[in-house]
Amino acid sequence: MNKYKKLISNTAIFAIGTFSSKVLVYLMMPLYTRVLSTAEYGVTDLVVQTGNLLLPLVSLGIINGVVRFGLDRSVRKSDVFSTGLLSILGGFCLLLLFAPLINKIKYVSDYTMMMYFFVFMSSMRSLCSQFVKARGLVRLYALDGILSTITTILFNILFLVGFRWGALGYILAIICSDTLSVLFLFITAGLTRYIRFRGMDTITGRAMLGYSLPLIPNTVFWWIITMSDRYIVAYMLGSQANGLLAAAYKIPTLIQLVSSIFMDAWQLSAVTEEQSREKFFTKVFRCYGSLVFMAGSGLILFSKLITKLMVSQEFYSSWKYIPFLVMATVFSCLVNFLGSIYMVEKKSLLTLLTTAAGAIVNIVLNFLLIPIWGVTGAVFATFIGYFVVFLLRAMDTRRFIKMRWNALKTTINTFILFGQSLIMIMELPLWIVWEILLTALMLVLNSGEIIVSLRRALLPVLQRRKLKKGQR
Repeated sequence: MNKYKKLISNTAIFAIGTFSSKVLVYLMMPLYTRVLSTAEYGVTDLVVQTGNLLLPLVSLGIINGVVRFGLDRSVRKSDVFSTGLLSILGGFCLLLLFAPLINKIKYVSDYTMMMYFFVFMSSMRSLCSQFVKARGLVRLYALDGILSTITTILFNILFLVGFRWGALGYILAIICSDTLSVLFLFITAGLTRYIRFRGMDTITGRAMLGYSLPLIPNTVFWWIITMSDRYIVAYMLGSQANGLLAAAYKIPTLIQLVSSIFMDAWQLSAVTEEQSREKFFTKVFRCYGSLVFMAGSGLILFSKLITKLMVSQEFYSSWKYIPFLVMATVFSCLVNFLGSIYMVEKKSLLTLLTTAAGAIVNIVLNFLLIPIWGVTGAVFATFIGYFVVFLLRAMDTRRFIKMRWNALKTTINTFILFGQSLIMIMELPLWIVWEILLTALMLVLNSGEIIVSLRRALLPVLQRRKLKKGQR
């Protein structure tokens, strides 16, 4: 199969699962913002994000190794899965020792036990789903996403609307859904036959841990760039301000969700592609970058409307934080693509170093800007953090794969987004006219790359159809 066609095919399959498991649940945000108050929603968000911070620590970052080594044809699959399972079980036992410390965290202490269940089941679901994906069972991976959506929605309705359990019900819905997903994947994919502790290849285990361990602090640094501002905002401005920030984060997540669909498929293609790698990476990155910038521009244009539709009136003022968060999300997507080069080359330490630089910049700017600009200072700091990581990776990854990306075009696209953000936030006269014009300019600059890419992917199919007609 043509490599571009295969990439599109895998993206379409992952889209089914990801749209189901993430986008549809995301569309339940109106329910969350109507059932939960701004303060309660802010606390719930902190609990879940604290759990997300603990996930790589508990799993020893092994999920990254499961994906990378699971795609390696020379590695025995039972060694990969067994190493992942042992790492999660060992890490969770260590986490139990830190319960007294976690109990002292403000806003989180009342939900410590639930957060432990959340962390364990999320780790297990990640292990099972990523292993299934690495085995190439993309349709099963997508089906699991669909079923996960159904269960998450049902549990949310039951716990939030039926029982009115508030923040507790929100977290419990995720735990129950993850538990059912783990059981489903174990049964349908026959994962029990990959659990072989006796005779396990220790060389593979050490290699996986050597690759994964540097990614633990890397994940922590990503968390700092993305989530630290919420804790600082909650500390400096209160949980209500953090609730508005948490709501604002949900809107740009649309871009990240769509990007994650592509990145799931891209990981498979990036690792398995061995010929004409530089040309392949360049063409895909140009198309991907164009799509991300166009999506960002459109989301800024419609940010007020989307906010009005997605959240209750109590959360509506959060729209003013969306433009800079969109810019941050756009560059996080570009950063993730460049990170795939480090994944292919197994250079996890470089992933860590570049992310650390962005995290340091983000923390410093948070303390400098939040006292001056409030929540707006926090979201701007997040954007700068991602932008720094992008610049570092754009320069460093050329040592491994010399992609010929258009620096001038990327610069122009960035300035267009920045202009849209300032116009929207300041609500300048005729702001809607300027927003439409800048969005149109973004589409004109980038649509050509999309058209070329589609032709490249569809041309072999059209040629085969013509050949078949000619033979008839």
